[in-house]
Amino acid sequence: MHAEHPTTAVRTREPGTEGCATAVAHPNIALIKYWGKRDERLVLPRTDSLSLTLDVFPTTTRVRLAPGALHDEVTFGGVPAQGEARRRIIAFLELVRERAGLPHRAVVDTENTVPTGAGLASSASGFAALAVAASAAYGLGLDPTALSRLARRGSGSASRSIFGGFAIWHAGRDSDPDPDLGSYAQPVPAGDLDPALVVAVVDAGPKSVSSREAMRRTVDTSPLYRSWAASSEDDLADMQRALLRADLDAVGEIAERNALGMHATMLAARPAVRYLSPATLTVLDSVLQLRRDGVPAYATMDAGPNVKVLCRRTDAHQVAGAVRAAAPGGSVHIAGPGQGAHLLDEAP
Repeated sequence: MHAEHPTTAVRTREPGTEGCATAVAHPNIALIKYWGKRDERLVLPRTDSLSLTLDVFPTTTRVRLAPGALHDEVTFGGVPAQGEARRRIIAFLELVRERAGLPHRAVVDTENTVPTGAGLASSASGFAALAVAASAAYGLGLDPTALSRLARRGSGSASRSIFGGFAIWHAGRDSDPDPDLGSYAQPVPAGDLDPALVVAVVDAGPKSVSSREAMRRTVDTSPLYRSWAASSEDDLADMQRALLRADLDAVGEIAERNALGMHATMLAARPAVRYLSPATLTVLDSVLQLRRDGVPAYATMDAGPNVKVLCRRTDAHQVAGAVRAAAPGGSVHIAGPGQGAHLLDEAP
């Protein structure tokens, strides 16, 4: 199959004519990692990144305008949002209101099926769904590129979940006339690949160090960071060539070295950021053993202890079995390429 998927089924609305929209988005897993911001306010990354949007763990978000309300109402599965999660969502809504020229507060309800804060891209699916739903409810009528820029302001990796399959997030350059316009995601051409990603959740709990804090600490203190960022540019170019020729083994090798390099920069931070747990290392060893046994399988990890294993779809169940045996206390999920963020039809 070709790893190309619909981008987003956004429909334009006039501001205030309906005022309600529901969107669904899926997490993406970076094969070339995003790690480190050069602009915290605009959420501009230091390097380009490349990801695969998955077909598991969808986030569904409904946004309804509430004219006359004094405050936004934000819930996760009907439970009121608290703390930093609430603050980020309301800040995002303020950005949408500013662009729409509408003052109305909103009622936001999110159903999140991915473990939150565990390195499984819950913020990517969450803010991609929010960007699509909020922009429609407020009548912005954005195209996919503009939606990607908007989603980025909530969470950088959300810019990639606007698109299905493989996507690249362009970092942009500080020399751009408007740095905000230069940083967005777009689909990546790929050959006739049939990949699977086996997700090993060895710990579904929240991380001890947030991704934002870990990024800051790594960029500011790790002596390895600059070298990794430079090598990541080469990895990206190699990855794009491997995707074009549908070379899944090369894609996997590049993804694994890029991820291990990122975690090395974190371990070298001062103080170190260590997400790798004993269960993580056991799963990584099982991936090496699979390759010794002739099964092409390659690991990647985000900011967390959980491991994702890229393989051929025909090998996915064998890989899942090996990973499950290596970490029997966790859960294992088989994912394939998923579609981009899109609106759902509202009930009449």
